Amino acid sequence: MTLRPLIAALAFAAAQSSAFAAAPLAGTNAPGFYRIMLGDFEVTAISDGTVDLPISQLLQEAPAKTDKALARAFLGNPLETSVTGYLVNTGGKLILIDTGAGNLFGPTLGKLLANLKASGYQPEQVDEIYLTHLHPDHVGGLAVDGHAAFPNAIVRADRHDTDYWLSQAKLDQAPAASKGYFQGAMASLAPYSAAQHLQAFSGDTELTPGIRASASYGHTPGHTSYVVESKGKKLLLIGDLVHVAAVQFDHPEVTIGFDSDSKAAAAARKRTFEAAARDGTLIGAAHLPFPGLGHLHSDKQAFDWIPVNYSQLR
Repeated sequence: MTLRPLIAALAFAAAQSSAFAAAPLAGTNAPGFYRIMLGDFEVTAISDGTVDLPISQLLQEAPAKTDKALARAFLGNPLETSVTGYLVNTGGKLILIDTGAGNLFGPTLGKLLANLKASGYQPEQVDEIYLTHLHPDHVGGLAVDGHAAFPNAIVRADRHDTDYWLSQAKLDQAPAASKGYFQGAMASLAPYSAAQHLQAFSGDTELTPGIRASASYGHTPGHTSYVVESKGKKLLLIGDLVHVAAVQFDHPEVTIGFDSDSKAAAAARKRTFEAAARDGTLIGAAHLPFPGLGHLHSDKQAFDWIPVNYSQLR
């Protein structure tokens, strides 16, 4: 019996093994959406992507202290930071809270529209959009090439923010480094304003059955959280009340350079954290690791963050 067939078979197997090992790296994760049920409401967290932020330079504490807290959480600086919007299907309306950055914040963001479609919805189906505030990473997804990305949607935001960020006088007075914030908000909201689809509200306001605005001013003049309730279940979407879990849950007094009013922002964060921990309210936070959903436990002046358990939505 010759050994040639065996040798040939072994050589073929080795070649196949080598070919499999040489497969190129895929390089991406799955489409970014995560869905939960809140009573009768369906809530879909939709990723806009992530962006590297120089957190040690942005947080208002000693950089060495921030670096130490990040290292303790096995993180580094810059910190890869999520940007997330939340889509709420009430059964009667489809409502999007925040729209991501669009093309205003670099190539690693701007994925919300594609991920919304991947989640099973189309932008034409969105009835209303509620903005936590008018910073570019929350409004940039509103427009594509100057046109409304959500052509049938009414956009709602607190009047303190629309009066500030859409003001030509404020833009003219702003330092050069801040002018982009105003220009981004103006460009993003222009098609909705032109179509009379921009509607401002003031402070705590019920916007639709089951969703109400809750003023959390400080990060911006009109920064707003949204309370979503159905069948006794409650979700609080807090926008930019927190940016860095590794620091601001242990030290909610630590603010970030993006805040318009640091003192008010810190007070709003602490007040919101205390209430959520006391009531067991589910929280959705735009910049915590995707999907940004979880609960808080209070530990004296600090808080523990407990992310939601993964679910197949059975």
